[in-house]
Amino acid sequence: MYLFAVRRFGARRAEVLGIRQTLELLERAHMPTRRERHRLALTVRVAHQVLSAIEAQRAAILAAMSDVSLYGPQQSRFARLLERRELRRPDPVAHELRRRLLSGLRGRVIEIGCGDGRAFELYPAAVEAVLAVEPDPSARAIAEQRAADAAVPIDVVRGIAEKLPAQDQTFDAAVAVWVLCSVPDPAAAMREIDRVLVPGGHLHFYEHVQSSHIMFRGLQRAIDSVYWTRALGGCRTTRDTEGTIRTAGFHFLSLEHGFHSSSLLTITSAPYSLGIARRECAN
Repeated sequence: MYLFAVRRFGARRAEVLGIRQTLELLERAHMPTRRERHRLALTVRVAHQVLSAIEAQRAAILAAMSDVSLYGPQQSRFARLLERRELRRPDPVAHELRRRLLSGLRGRVIEIGCGDGRAFELYPAAVEAVLAVEPDPSARAIAEQRAADAAVPIDVVRGIAEKLPAQDQTFDAAVAVWVLCSVPDPAAAMREIDRVLVPGGHLHFYEHVQSSHIMFRGLQRAIDSVYWTRALGGCRTTRDTEGTIRTAGFHFLSLEHGFHSSSLLTITSAPYSLGIARRECAN
């Protein structure tokens, strides 16, 4: 609906711009009578007012699209569709990938962007405690309920990836599932992860990434720009997340590339990276 509206207003804008240019050309031309000049001036003013109204409506639509969230009252229709589909038919492949990602964890763990806490049930008994950070209040409310049923102690707190609510060198491991593809500043998020991990600490990540195939990467960029990023909490499927992790001073202990989508609706997010990276110890 939003895309249709933007296109409609874009067409109207082009139409009015054409009217404006034509009228301004006529305005500069010699007009034989004062009455015709008056009519032309009035038409130009009306055209300007219509154009301004269209621009304001278009800006309002784009602003509304940028404010949507993955959860709660600001959730986009597309996000709501995917959420309902997942509730009806949970994705077993994504569940297994999460289980594998978390299976080797132990000690103190911080999960960045825990969402609604769907990974909580998968934490192994070797984990002493989890600090689960989530900025969205609707997601936190659901996550808190799931934390109460988890096998390990989990504290759900408010926070963002670029400014984690934790002291330096506090955690043995960090977990990021579909986070570095969505945060506004992934480099800042990685600096924060580096800050809160103990020397030699591990980052366990499962992320949407850009495809290695140029044609599919073009499709990802197109879908991101049209609706994906706005509708799904800022997710960008074309980020070089592995490069971001390397630049932050981590090296990969394991790295798996795959292609999985539970539906054609999410096909552009199918390329993924799953792995473990270790924070380099300072010399």
